[in-house]
Amino acid sequence: MIQAAVPGLVLASGSASRRALLEGAGLRFEVEAAAVDEASIKEACQAEAISPGDAAIILAEAKAERVARRRPEALVIGGDQLLVCEGRWFDKPPDLAAARTQLLALRGKRHELVSGTVAWRGGERVWHDITISRLTMREFSEAFLEDYLALEGERLLASVGGYRLEGPGVQLFTKVEGDHSAILGLPLFPLLGFLRQHSVLIY
Repeated sequence: MIQAAVPGLVLASGSASRRALLEGAGLRFEVEAAAVDEASIKEACQAEAISPGDAAIILAEAKAERVARRRPEALVIGGDQLLVCEGRWFDKPPDLAAARTQLLALRGKRHELVSGTVAWRGGERVWHDITISRLTMREFSEAFLEDYLALEGERLLASVGGYRLEGPGVQLFTKVEGDHSAILGLPLFPLLGFLRQHSVLIY
């Protein structure tokens, strides 16, 4: 695999899992997290009855555009996720008590992880992707939940689901349908395909 020197690749996210996915794929990139008011964007999307998929793209684009304005020569990748269960949108839990409440709300139900990914270059969006994964939680016991919260701790607060599928959180589920990398935060297959088409990856 050969990666072109130009354009440089920038990940507009402070997510450790997104960074790990790109590193694992052998890509060279910089990280420049973008600070956007996600809560206000989500609130506006819900008020306007915007679909979760489109909302995820709007969030991802806000991050990518913010960084791309500072780095017009780069190819900037932004990503975001929404968790939807029975019509309700969930956010990253602010603390472990909220994570506990959220996991109990998801227990025994199927929810969707909606992943939006956007690429910006030269002042415009050049690519986007919406990937939806469906996950079904088992009827775990409260004793299991307490052990899980104690084991994972504040690492859970970085996930919109309040769980980490790449760790012991896999034990929360009975069924997972979808792209594993998208569940972790970045759909690699469509992204790598775009990078090849855009001549960032050369074979």
